[in-house]
Amino acid sequence: MKDLALHDRPREKLQRLGAAALGDNELVAIVLGSGCHECGALELANRLLERTGGLHGLTRTTPGALRLVRGIGAARAAQVLAAVELGRRTLARAPADRARLTSPQQVADYLLPLYGSAAVEQFGIVMLDTKHRVLRAKVLSVGSLDSAVVHPREVFREATAAAAAAIVLFHNHPSGDPTPSPDDLRLTTRMRHAGEIMGIAVVDHIILADQRYFSLVEAGKLAARVE
Repeated sequence: MKDLALHDRPREKLQRLGAAALGDNELVAIVLGSGCHECGALELANRLLERTGGLHGLTRTTPGALRLVRGIGAARAAQVLAAVELGRRTLARAPADRARLTSPQQVADYLLPLYGSAAVEQFGIVMLDTKHRVLRAKVLSVGSLDSAVVHPREVFREATAAAAAAIVLFHNHPSGDPTPSPDDLRLTTRMRHAGEIMGIAVVDHIILADQRYFSLVEAGKLAARVE
């Protein structure tokens, strides 16, 4: 970046114009801090973004994938992924907010920033109190790109420990298509029956895929609603 005029360098530009004025590559260059022996930080940021398919690809990448970029080692890969995770967390409601989720759309808005872009399938639950305020959300199973294995006992052990009155099941589809599979529907039925026995309502199953979602309640595949 020494070839750039001082006022055009990312750090100086941020101080002068604010972070919103910077391009994706300039923001990544600031996170990286410096370049390598072959190139400056801006060119290294360009290489990284090209490798991941752009900024959105950073939400789905891994440390190993980042280290395939010349000039990116373990430390820099960790810096980038930490910055991505911080951004993701700022989009989620703080636990202190005790969000009340009254519709599938609200549940999806709560979950998508946290889990929608995960590179592998994750299954979890949102635990709710009697007024359907969030107690907490927890991932219970991390599977391969194709499946996640979960048993009702793990689900309802967590829900019981949190004194939850109701739960929303959720998992993500790394393929980008949130349409439920036959296995997803069977799992929902199994969990709902277990919930009836435990006295904890399964009020929806939300499938996440990047910025899209599928609600079994909205699709008429589950009678109960979050109210």
